[in-house]
Amino acid sequence: MFKKQTSLTSGSVAGGMLTFAIPIFLSNLFQQLYNAVDSLIVGNFLGGQALAAVGSSGSLIFLLTGFVNGVSLGAGVLVARYYGARDGENLKKAVHTTVALGVAAGLVLTVVGVALTPQILRWMGTPADVIDQSIVYFRVYFMGCIAVVLYNVGASILQSVGDSRSPMFYLIAASLLNVVLDLLFVAGFGMGVGSAAFATILSQLLSAFLAFRKLGRADGAYAVHWRDVRFDGPTLRAVVAQGLPSGVQNSVISLANVIVQANINAFGSNAMAGCAAYSKVEGFAFLPVTCFSMALATFVSQNIGARQPDRVRRGMRFGVLSSTLLAEAIGVGIFLLAPLLIGAFNNQPEVVGFGVRQARTAALFYCLLAFSHCCAGILRGLGRPVIPMAVMLAVWCVLRISYITVAVRILPEIGVIFWAYPLTWGISSLLFGWYLAHATLPSPGGGAQQHLTHLDA
Repeated sequence: MFKKQTSLTSGSVAGGMLTFAIPIFLSNLFQQLYNAVDSLIVGNFLGGQALAAVGSSGSLIFLLTGFVNGVSLGAGVLVARYYGARDGENLKKAVHTTVALGVAAGLVLTVVGVALTPQILRWMGTPADVIDQSIVYFRVYFMGCIAVVLYNVGASILQSVGDSRSPMFYLIAASLLNVVLDLLFVAGFGMGVGSAAFATILSQLLSAFLAFRKLGRADGAYAVHWRDVRFDGPTLRAVVAQGLPSGVQNSVISLANVIVQANINAFGSNAMAGCAAYSKVEGFAFLPVTCFSMALATFVSQNIGARQPDRVRRGMRFGVLSSTLLAEAIGVGIFLLAPLLIGAFNNQPEVVGFGVRQARTAALFYCLLAFSHCCAGILRGLGRPVIPMAVMLAVWCVLRISYITVAVRILPEIGVIFWAYPLTWGISSLLFGWYLAHATLPSPGGGAQQHLTHLDA
């Protein structure tokens, strides 16, 4: 029922975490590559306005899907806890309740996304020369977004039981299919931005199918049987308790990013295209951030379930140090190569200028971004998702929006918007560092709690 090779509760801490994190890194690398290829093909074959329409999609898409993805992450922590504790009955209930929640949420997102896309884009101040293509792209995307939701649910379950390799293979397959379809639809047939969204949905359908085929064939309590997919009341409450803070956090932060995007939109389509190109480049800096944040949440949760506090501490120090160093190394590379990287998406001087400026404002501070996300992952693994939600809502949402609202009025220049990110990353890092330095480990079986060591690896 519980395969030893998928457990993170024994063996080398560094080796176990790297074995788990590297496939997530490669998965996200391929996803980022195909997102970049998406924009490269659109920008070079359909022009700067099409690039602006597609590239500015991230904040709006994440606004509507971020809640579900956050709940999936929280549910994954619960699955990992039961898996680490070898609690097969509750593990089965958690898996099937999570899948049921994903199906329901995917259907709701489809309706809401298709219906509200035009109004949200207008609220964002999308320029008139871009909005028609943006509406087409978003509506096609949301017509198939249930595939995106289900893949994230399936991948979260697999990763929670220690299997990060299978989602990697599925995402690689989807990435390759997406590139082929982009070249066929956009470059070959000249079908427009809607075809780029359609290619993304078809590729996500493939990855979702592969993930649930794997779960359906699994030999263990985490196997998915569609006849058993239903809501279990107590388990649903536990899933919501773990996942709701992360879902709210994702949604509100993405709402803040939509507001930031609206401020960028006010500087015109060249600024939109340049910042869209930068966002694709920045995605590569998120690779070590995402993989170690997810690895830490699963590692900590499994070892809390297995009652191994010393192993939790060692894993925390190794994960945070590795993520921050890798993110900073990538940031230095982006800082130095920014003109070349931005210019690959669109070679108009104005577009390149905006993208390079944003890159050189933020890139050297990626270590702070990595530290904050790793701390959030640790706290989710400890069963304290409300803390990262509170910190990120206060700093990455309220403070970021307040700063931009005031600063742009004082100095109506796009550079003040770019500085919002490193400033808020730094403040959240200070708050997370202070909290973890004074936090205690939960004791799942009762008994005294143990004080955490400082993150001074």
